[in-house]
Amino acid sequence: MEMKKMIATLTSLMALTFGPVFAQVHTEAGKVDENFHIYLCLGQSNMEGNAKIEACDTVDVNPRFKVLQAVDCPDLGRKKGEWYTAVPPLARCGTGLTPADYFGRTMVDSLPANVQVGVIDVAVGGCKIELFDKDDYTSYVETSPNWLKNMVAEYDGNPYARLIELARQASRCGVIKGILFHQGESNTGDSEWPLKVKKVYDSILSDLNLKPNSLPLLVGELVSEGQGGACASMNPVIQKLPETIPSAHVISSEGCEAVSDRLHFSAAGYRELGKRYALTMLQILKTE
Repeated sequence: MEMKKMIATLTSLMALTFGPVFAQVHTEAGKVDENFHIYLCLGQSNMEGNAKIEACDTVDVNPRFKVLQAVDCPDLGRKKGEWYTAVPPLARCGTGLTPADYFGRTMVDSLPANVQVGVIDVAVGGCKIELFDKDDYTSYVETSPNWLKNMVAEYDGNPYARLIELARQASRCGVIKGILFHQGESNTGDSEWPLKVKKVYDSILSDLNLKPNSLPLLVGELVSEGQGGACASMNPVIQKLPETIPSAHVISSEGCEAVSDRLHFSAAGYRELGKRYALTMLQILKTE
């Protein structure tokens, strides 16, 4: 409990120190900074962050790595719609470590010093891809258990709309460069999943006035068979997603450490997976 309090205190202090200054600078400038790269992150619990945040994850976070807060977190000193140095948690207030953490850290360590990286993490543990279908999400939520309804309520009942709202805000000061996606456990065995993902992907681009297939979609595999993954049978489906979405890139989870529930990664697993997302994105940037 003492360690948890210490981490929360560190997070609050760093957020209060760095975040509001960054937001103010970009608002006052009123210009799009081509060197401020924005990434949208969505999915279920593995993108939300399930592993316990360790002390090493809360220190030495480069202030060039930012998070646009998706929900109000008074205990962390954070407000929805404000930029903060990306000290975890990056999603909802009580979430854990996510691949987005070490994606961003690896990106800023690898890119020129004048480039900043911002993430927007809107994810809901246990959800099906249907939650992000802007046309049918209401019927899905209505038939969901109360624990999922409670998480969805933190996004005013519509996580997809919150993602688009924040993405539009972010695009006024930076450039959206890609989408990080980790989802599928709750759709294991669903042969229509690739088409459902495509609908969500196409909707995001359309609602942001971006050209079709213009953003890389980085899609992480679920816990691998080698780690005893309970939903590893979904990985062959994920691997074929580029056949449906040409701009999709699959991130291997092979060797990424999992925990005993066989659904989630450990902190070490998230760190490695996040680095793999970043290495893939860095290769994509080289071709631009």
